[in-house]
Amino acid sequence: YIKSVQKGKRSDAKVELSRQQHEQGILFPAAITPGPSEKNQQEHDTGKQQGQGSSAALALSGDLFNIFVFYELGAVASFGLVVSAGTRAAYLATFRYLLISGLGSVLFLLGIAIVYVNTGTLNLAQLAALAPQSLNNMQGMAAFVLILLGVGVKAELFLVNSWVPEVYATSPGWVSGLLAGMVSKLAVLVLLRLLILVFDFPDAHNLLLLLGVAGFVSGELAAWWARDFRRMLAFSSIGQLGLVFIGFSISGEAGVMAGLAVALHHVLVKPALFYLAESWGGALTRLQGAGRRSPLSAAIFILFALSLIGVPPLPGFWAKMLVILGLAGEGGNLQIVAIAAVLVVTVVEAAYLLRLVARFYTVDEPREPAPKQAGWNIARALLFGLGLLLATVLVLPLGDWLLSVSREALDLSHYVTVVLQRGVVQ
Repeated sequence: YIKSVQKGKRSDAKVELSRQQHEQGILFPAAITPGPSEKNQQEHDTGKQQGQGSSAALALSGDLFNIFVFYELGAVASFGLVVSAGTRAAYLATFRYLLISGLGSVLFLLGIAIVYVNTGTLNLAQLAALAPQSLNNMQGMAAFVLILLGVGVKAELFLVNSWVPEVYATSPGWVSGLLAGMVSKLAVLVLLRLLILVFDFPDAHNLLLLLGVAGFVSGELAAWWARDFRRMLAFSSIGQLGLVFIGFSISGEAGVMAGLAVALHHVLVKPALFYLAESWGGALTRLQGAGRRSPLSAAIFILFALSLIGVPPLPGFWAKMLVILGLAGEGGNLQIVAIAAVLVVTVVEAAYLLRLVARFYTVDEPREPAPKQAGWNIARALLFGLGLLLATVLVLPLGDWLLSVSREALDLSHYVTVVLQRGVVQ
């Protein structure tokens, strides 16, 4: 970057630096995830390195087919991590995940084929220039639907997220945290890039809004009905990813900023909660009195629960506020329905999270209480909790940073000029 600035190529360096920053943010949950055990350390390291490598490639690639290839490499790494539990339930969950993911890959590839037939290229910079004329039609919308459903499998999108509860309930906590923190965000990254560069059309935004609302409502209602801690977190993750898609459905800087805010908040909160699930997995009734047995763990959970609900001044409040203000700025009927859905379902979210908090401090002890949290799990969750508190203190500079990132992401002319003038066809 310094060498580029010295040569006067500030714009090129800015693009590369932005990509590197985004890549580092995506890789953060993987970087702090320890191995499950010495026995499986080699398999864990291989899977994690493959996931990190494919993440970097996704952040840097400028070709749609290359994005598909590296996206699938990351998916293969996730299959190995999910099955690492070695139980019959884990094998069945992984097989189901593999089948649904395979179907998503076929849909993704069909969408890419339609894009190529209509434009003659898969280079994102060239597609950004050609899309308004070549893809703003029924064929372009069909391509978007296929790609959305294909990538949406890993992004926990409504209609293709049925694998999530089983996988998150049977995987080790560190694997579930990795899937919730990194793999889903890679899929979100792919969809965001394509929505900005290729499919920035009103119909595409409306479809994303409908699926986002459906995912948010269904996920949070299912979490309210859940009676298992891991499943509750899994359904909650589906709901939060739905909120991410609601944010990205908003056009312009407001949408990118809102979606990124919710996604980054999810990166902090969900992995930490799954780390707590290492010892707290199982029926919710086992957590009665857990606040007295593990007071620090209970305090960490309460912190994250309040942020998920959207209690000010925690980051979850500002993220939801950005989504609601962005929807209000659009002013359409669908957006008004989405605002109502977000507000009503937030009440449901508060109900099941606070209900669990109340269990932590009940007097009656269960027959089989959940064991005390391991020190390392508490340390990992506490690290994310400190990050959440730091974000609360630095909310204004973080907001300015998100705004600058949103503006840069939407500067299509700059992206096309830099890529095509340098002759980069990746």
